[in-house]
Amino acid sequence: MTKKNSRRSFIKRASITSAALSTTPFLLAASKNEPQLLHRNYTFQDFGINDQINIALIGTGIQGIYDTQAALQVDGIKLVAACDLYTGRLDRAKELWGQDIFVTRDYREILNRKDIDAVLIATPDHWHQTITVAALKAGKHVYCEKPMVQNFNEGQEIIKAQQDSGKICLIGSQGMASLGNEKAKELYEDGAIGDIVMLDMYNDRYSAEGAWQYPIPTDASSKTVDFDTFLGNAPKVPFDNNRFFRWRNYQDYGTGEAGDLFVHAFSTLNYVISSDGPNRALATGGLRYWKDGRDVPGVSITLYDYPKTATHAPFNAAFRINFIAGSGGGGGFKLIGTEGEMEIGQNSVTVNRTKLGMEPSGYSMISFTEDMQAKIRKEYAAKKLDTRASSLATGTTTWEAQRDYKGAHYDHFFNFFTSIRTNGKVIQDPKFGLRAAGAALLANESYSKKQPVDWDPTEMKLL
Repeated sequence: MTKKNSRRSFIKRASITSAALSTTPFLLAASKNEPQLLHRNYTFQDFGINDQINIALIGTGIQGIYDTQAALQVDGIKLVAACDLYTGRLDRAKELWGQDIFVTRDYREILNRKDIDAVLIATPDHWHQTITVAALKAGKHVYCEKPMVQNFNEGQEIIKAQQDSGKICLIGSQGMASLGNEKAKELYEDGAIGDIVMLDMYNDRYSAEGAWQYPIPTDASSKTVDFDTFLGNAPKVPFDNNRFFRWRNYQDYGTGEAGDLFVHAFSTLNYVISSDGPNRALATGGLRYWKDGRDVPGVSITLYDYPKTATHAPFNAAFRINFIAGSGGGGGFKLIGTEGEMEIGQNSVTVNRTKLGMEPSGYSMISFTEDMQAKIRKEYAAKKLDTRASSLATGTTTWEAQRDYKGAHYDHFFNFFTSIRTNGKVIQDPKFGLRAAGAALLANESYSKKQPVDWDPTEMKLL
């Protein structure tokens, strides 16, 4: 462990000053067990009509609507167009954002418009690469929903298109720019949990909606849905409402639980510990309940190996998704280190540090005579393993966002639009997006092959 990440360094800096950390000293906070507030300072400007960023939404489904609602909260943003292959969603777009917005079922009409500066791509996964590349080549800034790609080999073309165009491209794991992630990264780099040993992530659901059995509109038909365009390069099949409105359940169009949920966790993990990602994965799972024609598992468990790098020790990660959790559901994301653990949410971070037992207890001493036990205790006491400093450096501290925090989704779009205006750097560019998506897709690859798979996190390719 480097000196920067050591327990001693963390205690010293946390107890001397809070200015560098922008938090109350850890030890004092731990002793009081009082939540510490996280703040976000935004730099706002007055925008005239010439400074306005006009956006268009491609894919006016559930996530596309939530994305657009978050984007429009940022000052100086206007939605001028929307695209979807189901006419009912185009009607919904006009209900939400005005009858004067331009609507179409052909995304190319969006890209041909000169009054559009940026597009939000929230289509099924199998269309992400095609539309993102086309949008960048058309001179549009791009916000592309996660996972950035459906297949490993699609990412490099997006990276090249972004570099060639010079346009901003942000990948939409919407929690990435959150206060929780920001504080977690700061705490990790300051040595709050020592060397990382394990990541424990789980997401349990207990509802049909949570398992992607989304409602199908009563007017859905081959007249209101452009099913042939939806299929794209996927295998040709007859019109099927389930495939269109519940596309996440099919490998031809989605990326399963890994692409939908693992990818968020990888984005946060790689950001917090400044990692390029894992180099090996082993997955298992299956269809345990939702046997509705889907061909992706409803229960998924994947183990990942992370190699040693300059920013972290070698460690293991366990990712678990259960779409039929009789417990009622819930989720967690916890980094476990040699000196503590850190649970990370978009709006909060909790660090728990406990005392490491270094001296033998009655359990291991019971087989020795009383005389020998006394000698062993004396020997350990002379080593002074149980110090006052180690006892004081324990406790639980939680950092929480203020009640008026605008939220992680807002922050992600604030980062996107600020980068457009300043030609700045986004928090999740295509390279970062491919590393997160690639790590997630390893789960599908291993599950399909029924064997471990290896990945080069630096070159971003299967081995």
